[in-house]
Amino acid sequence: MDAVGERTLTDLLDERCRRDPGRVFLVVEDRAGVVSEWTYARFADDVARAAGGLLAVGVGPGDRVLLHLRNGPEFLITWFAAASIGAVIVPSNIANTASEVAFLVERAGVRVAVVDPAATSVVTGVEVVFVAGDGPAPDGMRPFADLLAAAPAAARPGVRSDDLHQILFTSGTTSKPKGVMVTHANALWSGVRMGLGMGLEPSDRCLTALPLFHVNAQSVTVLAALTVGATVVLLEAFDPARYLDQVRRHGATATSVVAAQAKALLAEPARDDDRDHRIRRTGFAINIPDAEKDEFEKRFGLELINIYGLSEVTETVAMSPLHGPQRWPAVGLPALDRQVRIEGPDGEAVPAGEVGEIVVHGVPGRTVMAGYFDDPAETARTMVDGWVHTGDLGRFDEHGYLYFVDRTKNIIKVAGQNVSSTEVEEVIAAHPAVLEAAVIAVPHPRRGEMGKAFVVASGPVTAEEVLAHCAERLARYKLPGEVEFLDALPRTSVGKLAKGELSARERERS
Repeated sequence: MDAVGERTLTDLLDERCRRDPGRVFLVVEDRAGVVSEWTYARFADDVARAAGGLLAVGVGPGDRVLLHLRNGPEFLITWFAAASIGAVIVPSNIANTASEVAFLVERAGVRVAVVDPAATSVVTGVEVVFVAGDGPAPDGMRPFADLLAAAPAAARPGVRSDDLHQILFTSGTTSKPKGVMVTHANALWSGVRMGLGMGLEPSDRCLTALPLFHVNAQSVTVLAALTVGATVVLLEAFDPARYLDQVRRHGATATSVVAAQAKALLAEPARDDDRDHRIRRTGFAINIPDAEKDEFEKRFGLELINIYGLSEVTETVAMSPLHGPQRWPAVGLPALDRQVRIEGPDGEAVPAGEVGEIVVHGVPGRTVMAGYFDDPAETARTMVDGWVHTGDLGRFDEHGYLYFVDRTKNIIKVAGQNVSSTEVEEVIAAHPAVLEAAVIAVPHPRRGEMGKAFVVASGPVTAEEVLAHCAERLARYKLPGEVEFLDALPRTSVGKLAKGELSARERERS
């Protein structure tokens, strides 16, 4: 049974407007603390006007619209407006450089862009550029108000659930970004999965400070809330010193954080009111050490719902059950409708307890991506006989819980033996004078590869002490061959270690 049917994003928004037009859908708090809100009816009206504005500048079905924006109403209004007329959104990381944005513009064939007022110089080569905010636009660009000044446009009746909604370019931590093609059906399935998996209700207020250009904020917060008719609370930016006050201010009952945010919150001085909030659901992605997870839950009175997913399967693969044991550090049980298995090198499923590649079954353009944009060869390598090969290593336990082990490309092959860089990182991070660590493979003349550890210290510690700490806890072949200290580790916009940058540095040195 297909829970989405032939509906589109516009159908979902229209359903919510008909049921409860006066309910607050969106609350936005900007960096200055100014709060604005939209009911479902007001938001739908702005979407219709923005759709009219896009049509007025010649945007039609299939045309690409770039969003180079921080969190704010302009992102979501344009996101839904483009969907209603069959246009395709291309989200851009707000940290992207001019060359990185130029890659997206050229690769996707972008015609129109909506940009942050502080980043107008980054976007070039686009026919029409609208600038977010209330201020004037630079010469050659137009204020976002122009987009909303158009007559409201009705949704195009020809837009179908299998039509392309957006192209999500991967973070590029392992290679040049690839464009994941996401349909309306993909987006709606994502909302159904997360809404049910998080146990959300219409009375919930779902808060996020994660960036909207990333699938986490889109799926775990926006689409999940819209699916059940709840409220989205959007923070322009994450500030660990203000986060809990914002949670209380907005009466948030659900939120989603990643490891970098959890660590930042733990680093703040403890307060008597740390547990004074209404949060009942906390989605979590990107594992942290057991000790930090326990400290976080105890200090803030929260239970983390572990979520494992990726853009290629339109977010969620598995998540912690709401009822029953979590079996941490398991990433949970397969999510609604998910068929997941662990494959060995021969492509056959392996028994519980054995490590192999995590592969996910689905229908292209419905429950998994439609494919990689303009890249049939990579699509064919990744999607085989209905199974999406994630490139991640994992295992199942005897209870059916899934455990993430590492990225396939992060495995270090030392004299023919596989070493998980994640395992080594966790051991190093357990040292009392280490804040965090990243381990990558570097060439070795005799063993083929060897691990090199990059360490951010929290106190006095030497490379010899780090290696001695590892030697007590790891087999000899797993030990890093070298330790280098850094002030900070490179990360993506959602806190993932950007190991590709570390590997690139090493290649430049060799």
